[in-house]
Amino acid sequence: MEFSNPFDNPQGQFAILCNEQAQYSLWPQQCALPAGWRVVCEPESQEACQQWLADNWRTLEPSHFAREHA
Repeated sequence: MEFSNPFDNPQGQFAILCNEQAQYSLWPQQCALPAGWRVVCEPESQEACQQWLADNWRTLEPSHFAREHA
């Protein structure tokens, strides 16, 4: 099956990106990186990326909010 949206392809390869606020995003390998984001985990399967996020992402709150509320 062909997927018109690369974010929807369960067989796709995804990098994990991080921005300055320590927010993370799964990003399709074939898409250009958005401004302000960097790769923190090279492209892998969705399942492997989900496991990486579960092991490494501790909060959904952006880092600037976490500093303000600490």
